[in-house]
Amino acid sequence: MSAAAKAKLFHAPDGVDVEQVPKHTLATGARIPVIGLGTFGSDAVSGETVAAAVRDAASVGYRHFDCASVYGNEHLIGPALRDIQASGINREELWVTSKLWNDMHAPRDVEASCEQSLKELQVDFLDLYLVHWPFPNFHPPHCDVSSRSPDARPYIHEEYMRTWRAMERLVERGLVKHIGTSNMTIPKLRLLLRDAEIKPVCNEMELHPHFQQQELFDFVRSSGLLPIGYCPLGSPGRPERDRTPEDTVDMEDPVIVAIARRLNVHPAAACLKWAIQRGQVPIPFSVKRSNYLANLKAATLPSLTLADMQAIAGITRNTRLVKGQVFLWKAGQSWEDLWDLNGEITS
Repeated sequence: MSAAAKAKLFHAPDGVDVEQVPKHTLATGARIPVIGLGTFGSDAVSGETVAAAVRDAASVGYRHFDCASVYGNEHLIGPALRDIQASGINREELWVTSKLWNDMHAPRDVEASCEQSLKELQVDFLDLYLVHWPFPNFHPPHCDVSSRSPDARPYIHEEYMRTWRAMERLVERGLVKHIGTSNMTIPKLRLLLRDAEIKPVCNEMELHPHFQQQELFDFVRSSGLLPIGYCPLGSPGRPERDRTPEDTVDMEDPVIVAIARRLNVHPAAACLKWAIQRGQVPIPFSVKRSNYLANLKAATLPSLTLADMQAIAGITRNTRLVKGQVFLWKAGQSWEDLWDLNGEITS
């Protein structure tokens, strides 16, 4: 059977034609699908279930998969990616991202971590490799919000640049096509963009209608980087440690609900269409077929009206859901210290 015939068999009849899913063009000229499938199963979804979702998501039209070593499931996602390629979908048609975890920032560890992700994901290269957090602060899996590493340190630019130089060598070796950042702030990005030999192509950041991060979003785009948005639906499945009484629910916002009702779609689709149309790449997570299929279909919906976009712009509430308390480095701090809210790097 030819590769084309295999690929046709692998394509679910209710899926989305991959040619109908738009792509963004990165500064390098590479093309990335405007929506991806997140693979962070939180504390509630098994790695096997996530891997099964990856395999089936490809059959309905997904080509972009956002992974990370710390999720603990790359060794299970790898066989799914192998099966996807065996179906006749070429590796070059896929966009596979992984991320360097905090306890692997030492230059000698960067290459080892990347090679481990390549081995577990069963691919020869990564399309994108991110520094997951700018802090080299470890916390154990499933810890509560009070967990602190005794060796925790603040962001130290000279140390981060040593990590970044090792990331650049991954590109030079051909292990990764692109490198990028995650959970960075404007002052940190300014320094990196000043000193990097190979520039980041993106910043992955929390982005949803109630947390639009307009200033950071504009800085990222004006610097030639692509914003990739996690928690695009407000992360209803996030870990308990990230929940606070002040949190709001994007998909229950009257503006979102009204737009979704008019379009005859779920509020999730309205959130995702807004994100894509705004110029970011959302990476929603779901292991329910009906949900991840509907999320992908949102990328093919007609454009929201200008009035819709303006209405959603007006509902930002500065509701950060992933606050990052476990990355704090000294007593008496609050999570705000991680995010340089006064425009200067907190030390």
